[in-house]
Amino acid sequence: MMTPQSPSHFTRDLRITTTTLASLVMLAFPLAGLAQQTTTPPGQAALEPIQVSGDWLGTGLESSVKTYPGARTVVKKQEIDSTGAVNIGDVMRRIPGVQSSESAGSAGSAVVLNIGVRGLAGRYSPRSTILLDGIPLAVAPYGQPQLSFAPLSLNNIESIDVVRGGGAVRFGPQNVGGIINFKTRSIPATIGISGDASVRYNSYGKGGGNAQYTAFAGGQAENGFGMAFLYSGKDGSGWRDKSDEHLNDFALKMRYEFSPTSELYAKINYYDVLSRTPGGLSVAQYAADPFQNTRQRDNWSGTRKGFDVGYLNTISDRQELEIRTYFSQATRQSTLIRAAGTTLSHNPRAYETLGIEPRYTHRFAWGGSTHDVTVGYRYLRERGEDSSYEEVVRTGVLSNYAPFQNSTDAHAGYIDDKIALGKWRITPGLRFEHVQSTRYEVNKKASYEVTNNQPLPSINVAYLLNEQLTVFSNYNTSFGVVQNSQLNNMSPTSPLSPELAKTIEGGLRWKSAQALAEATVFHIDFDNQIESIQGTNPSVSRNVGSTQHEGIELAIDYAFDQQSVLKGWSVYANYTYTRALLKSGKNVGKDLPFYARTTDTVGTRFKSGPWGVNLSTTHQSRQFSDEANTIAESADGSIGEIPGFRLWNAQVEWKSPGKKGFDVFAGINNLTDRRYFTRTTDPNRGKLVGAPRTVYVQGRYAF
Repeated sequence: MMTPQSPSHFTRDLRITTTTLASLVMLAFPLAGLAQQTTTPPGQAALEPIQVSGDWLGTGLESSVKTYPGARTVVKKQEIDSTGAVNIGDVMRRIPGVQSSESAGSAGSAVVLNIGVRGLAGRYSPRSTILLDGIPLAVAPYGQPQLSFAPLSLNNIESIDVVRGGGAVRFGPQNVGGIINFKTRSIPATIGISGDASVRYNSYGKGGGNAQYTAFAGGQAENGFGMAFLYSGKDGSGWRDKSDEHLNDFALKMRYEFSPTSELYAKINYYDVLSRTPGGLSVAQYAADPFQNTRQRDNWSGTRKGFDVGYLNTISDRQELEIRTYFSQATRQSTLIRAAGTTLSHNPRAYETLGIEPRYTHRFAWGGSTHDVTVGYRYLRERGEDSSYEEVVRTGVLSNYAPFQNSTDAHAGYIDDKIALGKWRITPGLRFEHVQSTRYEVNKKASYEVTNNQPLPSINVAYLLNEQLTVFSNYNTSFGVVQNSQLNNMSPTSPLSPELAKTIEGGLRWKSAQALAEATVFHIDFDNQIESIQGTNPSVSRNVGSTQHEGIELAIDYAFDQQSVLKGWSVYANYTYTRALLKSGKNVGKDLPFYARTTDTVGTRFKSGPWGVNLSTTHQSRQFSDEANTIAESADGSIGEIPGFRLWNAQVEWKSPGKKGFDVFAGINNLTDRRYFTRTTDPNRGKLVGAPRTVYVQGRYAF
């Protein structure tokens, strides 16, 4: 029988890991003496520099998004501000291939992150690798990848990098839905201190409103030491009655430059949140008042604290070493009332995660080609506890306490080679995962174990046709391990295997001074998915799910010439068609639940002097809430068609003519007050109304 290690053992392991990191850093300095120069072979397109500081995808990608061999979208802070987005989901819905569902009422709107990519499940974002500054955001990336608790604030974000294909080798385990990196605001590189502070108020007209606070200050000293403080907070209510939310997000970032090519960086972070969730409504309740709250005792809360430390040495134009380690402690608690209204269900959880990732890149020439070979390793150690118990509302009596202890040790090694041959960029790669997981059921004194070993090959190809146009194609494999909560309900005669997915995509990207355009087609075969078998008691999970996803993604952004009559104007649009179908079970050929076949965004921006105006519209087609694609809605509101809808948003801004001073933003989201809804089939089941017309105003002062 195997049980997770105690916190004292964890602290001991942390000391060992820190000592190992320090040893690796000290060993890195002598490598600088190995530096040599490599010239670009004749007739070959100029190579990007090996430079990954702040670039989570590795070799040379920060400066070469336009030549990246896959579908990729980067949204920077200025664009985020211009959208008028209230939360992360508002921004993500504007990215091709990405859908983000409303979460208010279903599971804590300020707590969870619901992102689905290319037809994959969006509830809690389980199929994508979500990163914050290149570090896994999930409290247990292997054992519980779902972001039922997402310690992330939009106002602390500098950019959002969404890779929908082509990045599977370096990150995982579950990246069939791509890789999404949220990058926090950077430490200013200028000498002295600079920063800004802002206050924004959102008025929903229904339910109430909330205030969002942001503060940022940082700078660099002459000795190469830099520091930045980030804070984002939220206080108030959502658009449902009595849906109070309180959030605090702190981070302290540090950087020390040993030399122009090497640095030590670190971040300390703390996050806490409380979100009261109104839950779903029956058809009758929704008709009477879609903004009412029938579950006033439901709430979600959580805390997370952690740190990460890294060392980067761009040894030469042909060698680079990076080592990083990170640690986090998190708690999460949900309290939900049962359908009968007489019992509360409590689900407290606690997690500790430790990771270490060394990576080395070496460039060399061979014949007429140049190779950037990267070798990396990642170790993740997860320990956690989850339990559930019930409370009688009338008496407060507690019962049915069911605690579990979870343990996962995951090792991932990878190697890839970015080959430059003339205008071709060809990157074959292989990642190998070795994962050991254990779940211990305290009441039964029973231990459940599984070991996963999986090789994951990929190849990415790009052809740089000219300075503006890149044509690309790639093949990637992904897998998802057996999760903690699935270990104790699988059948003894049918042990679970990892989920497997294979993705093929092809496309082209155009980037010039005035225009950016991209078109991508994709095909995903997702086999071996783990599903809970209906009608089994106790619940049994098996590898039965198979789905197929294919579609096209289009995007364009065009700025009119400054010498034309339309100077100051720009237009943008994107469109996605996704056909995601069930390929196994009794509903073969049906659409996957909670995913729209078509989405689009169309907008225009105008800027003249300190003034700016933005008008945009987003649309999604209908969805279904069950695998049978049922049209008629059930009385409780959880089953039935979810009609499509189109929303309009408008914003005006005034920025101080100088680089610093006061900026003012004001706008209206859902300009026409369109009433729309989604559904939830979890214990909060029912209909969930979307955000009504939202008026907001924001003031920001930069110094």
